[in-house]
Amino acid sequence: MTDPLVQVQDLKKYYFDQDSVIDRLLRREPDSVKAVDGVSFEVEQGETLGLVGESGCGKSTTGETLLRLREATAGQVSFDGTDIFDQDDLTEFRRETGIVFQDPFSSLDPRMTVHEIIREPMVVHDVGTKTERRDRVMELLDLVGLSTDHIDRYPHEFAGGQRQRIGIARALALEPKFIVLDEPVSSLDVSVQAQILNLLADLQAELDLTYLLIAHDLSVVKHISDTVAVMYLGQIVEQGPADEVFADPEHPYTRALLESVPRARTEEKHRKMNPIEGDVPSPRNPPSGCSFRTRCPAVIPPENVEIEQETYRELMTLRERLLGAQLDVDGLLDDTPDGRPDARAVVDAFFSRPPSGDTREIVEEAIEQYLSDDEDGAVDTLRERFASVCELDDPELQESKHLVACHRHH
Repeated sequence: MTDPLVQVQDLKKYYFDQDSVIDRLLRREPDSVKAVDGVSFEVEQGETLGLVGESGCGKSTTGETLLRLREATAGQVSFDGTDIFDQDDLTEFRRETGIVFQDPFSSLDPRMTVHEIIREPMVVHDVGTKTERRDRVMELLDLVGLSTDHIDRYPHEFAGGQRQRIGIARALALEPKFIVLDEPVSSLDVSVQAQILNLLADLQAELDLTYLLIAHDLSVVKHISDTVAVMYLGQIVEQGPADEVFADPEHPYTRALLESVPRARTEEKHRKMNPIEGDVPSPRNPPSGCSFRTRCPAVIPPENVEIEQETYRELMTLRERLLGAQLDVDGLLDDTPDGRPDARAVVDAFFSRPPSGDTREIVEEAIEQYLSDDEDGAVDTLRERFASVCELDDPELQESKHLVACHRHH
């Protein structure tokens, strides 16, 4: 059995604030922004790995870092058996890899003709004579579905889909084995998207290409990928064969992404959309434990606490508000009585379905502490009783039906 063409192991890319010469002289500790935080995957020769997730989760940074367009903070990338991060001379690696960028309007030099744009990699790597390079450009134009009459035109004379075909031709100029497709159709019209995806599939079959397809639209990934890796806040949370992941997603984030994909079937016209609530947390200050827990619809309560999921989520939100002293008591209560607000009224106003029994007593105790200006004590009261395994431990990517990083499956 042959090794995968691309092997990525524990790849990390951090950016640092407060890391200037002055900061070091003043002994300020640099703050890290974890754009990519321990990503591992493999891509077999001739196959496509779809890397999906919301904007800002680190997908593009992953693709650029494994190509060494950005220098990694840590980790290892092996290409065709060679450790890329140990190489000083990347000439051969650059010839065997390519990238198609997201925006076909900004990724092409407006001062260069189509001929010059596609020829440029051959010039840089000193491949072929002048005549051979022009013949190769003509061949590539025909391969990507453009007329050879376009060879001396400029990028502004083309529509978006045609520009992306030029970008694809440029990526193919040196006959690479592996291409990173960074959101190659996200800026194109829907009708044009299908044409470009079909072109990429045809090129892969004809030239035995290997793709890393980066996308936020799961419907794009579904029809061209052999395997799928779902990324959230710099980490892969689910990974497996595309058919398995789409048919039976195990991570709540993957299920939410699939649920949010529009469908054209008439029998689903009354289907209710359940979009993911909240915003992606900042990679500068990610949540403890599972990075998705602040938006997850299935956070695990403590074993000895009987509570509905909606109420538990609201309880976690309450604790976050108390932690930052951001609970606006006066704003919760329509008529704040004279003197000190009543904890019971605050609980009734904050929760859509107020808790009962022991749970309510503990929540009211925390509110009493907060109203007495003991914010830390209020947070400790709630944390001691209601802390979730989801916030205490970061789940590792482990085998279930396929790889998934979720405490509900471990």
